[in-house]
Amino acid sequence: MNQHEKSAAGAEARRALPRHAWRPDEPQRQDALMRYLGALATVSAEMTQRPAAQTPRPAPPAPFLVRDLMATSPPSVAPDTGLPGIARALSEHGTGSLPVVDTDGRVVGVVSEADLLAVVAARTHRTGAASRVREARPTAEPGGEKAETLMTSPAITVQPDTAVSEAAWLVALARLKRVPVAEPDGRLVGTVSRHTLLDALLRDDAAILEGVRGRIRQAFPGAADTVRVTVEDGVVRLCGEVAGDEAARLLVEVKGLEPVTDVIDELTVRDR
Repeated sequence: MNQHEKSAAGAEARRALPRHAWRPDEPQRQDALMRYLGALATVSAEMTQRPAAQTPRPAPPAPFLVRDLMATSPPSVAPDTGLPGIARALSEHGTGSLPVVDTDGRVVGVVSEADLLAVVAARTHRTGAASRVREARPTAEPGGEKAETLMTSPAITVQPDTAVSEAAWLVALARLKRVPVAEPDGRLVGTVSRHTLLDALLRDDAAILEGVRGRIRQAFPGAADTVRVTVEDGVVRLCGEVAGDEAARLLVEVKGLEPVTDVIDELTVRDR
């Protein structure tokens, strides 16, 4: 091994070392990450695999959809919102990014803390790297920056009927912490976070609970306030009253959800 090869190997070894000491919960985080990557690898294989024409494949279980897990009534900012207003909105809602929507409620971009920090850095530092960033990415005059000049556009979004596994794949590829949920016409209807998608892929009971509740609200609105849902180790327990024509369909719907391992039926039929 020559001197150049030794130097390259040493640099690679140093990059492999963690820069900071592991937190106490780091083993659990690493384990969750490995399971997450495994789930994404499975999704990738399913998306690229072509079924044999002569072998019919059984219908797969119905997956959780983004609409089952998304946060509704999401915060957003208008394109003409100034930098102070954006910073205030990010702080008030405890998030690192916000969708930018036009007067028709359509998503036109996403503005983040990183966008604001770039502006502040460009104002503060006039030489070195910050100056090069400012020159490479011109903005409005100091003090006049608005969401439309700072945002990333077009925004990466998912639709409400996107499968959770597909949304997780997109979020992983784009390295996003959360993604806006928009209808096909671009109207903002929700947001979903990477953490929520991860929990759903790992069959976290809390995520399954929210997913089942979301599916009931969407498909059986009349039962949303009368059916109680609990989840333990992937097993869903349904209690409460439902209309006679809804009980069987509700059970089939919940049993068919991909993360659910079993359903305990404690429903009673409501007299009309």
